[in-house]
Amino acid sequence: MNITVNGIKLYYEKHGEGRPLILLHGNGEDHTIFDRALPKLEKRFCCYLVDSRNHGQSEEGELHYETMAKDMFCFLEMLKLRDVVFCGFSDGGIVGLLTAARTDRISTLIVCGANLSPMGVGFFTRARVWFEHLKTGDPRLELMLKEPYISDDVLANIKANTLVLAGSRDLIREEETAHIAEMIQGAEMQILEGEDHGSYIVHSEKIAKLIIDYCRQTMDVVQNGEKI
Repeated sequence: MNITVNGIKLYYEKHGEGRPLILLHGNGEDHTIFDRALPKLEKRFCCYLVDSRNHGQSEEGELHYETMAKDMFCFLEMLKLRDVVFCGFSDGGIVGLLTAARTDRISTLIVCGANLSPMGVGFFTRARVWFEHLKTGDPRLELMLKEPYISDDVLANIKANTLVLAGSRDLIREEETAHIAEMIQGAEMQILEGEDHGSYIVHSEKIAKLIIDYCRQTMDVVQNGEKI
């Protein structure tokens, strides 16, 4: 399906019934990275898998994380979604932080491998992205090199139950992940042993269990009108 929000057409798919769950991919990907997790999640949630602007089947436009967050804010508003679980990976996690800071429609936030600034990414990864951008001129790579810049004040404004995830072999610096969790009141952090940046998410069932377990823990999963 397509929806026009914030002046741009976004593609999304909707699967299952229940509490709304937004699944948002990372840089250079699309909604299909959640293909292995979806069968488990759609049994418990109404899943919205969105292609960010300049990705997948969505339209291209001005590319900034704040703009992408406004896209998602407008998406939630237009579809009148409340009590939302938002799970974002990498760039999707950045967008999740910025969106949750500006709306109370997100009550559970799961952030996977997000960074607050370009320096939150390891040096060798930044160098690799810089060389790739030099060759291709891809604006999505330029975005990673120049943004985001998320302040502690923005993080402090997030009121959602928040789980901050990263792999023990992640390209995001562990101190960056810890700082995100520290600045969001009540947030929980998990460093997943043996996992890299996307191994527990991209075409993986593992993220489904992490989402379900956290929602159970926070008494947020509702099925047939009862907490499970």
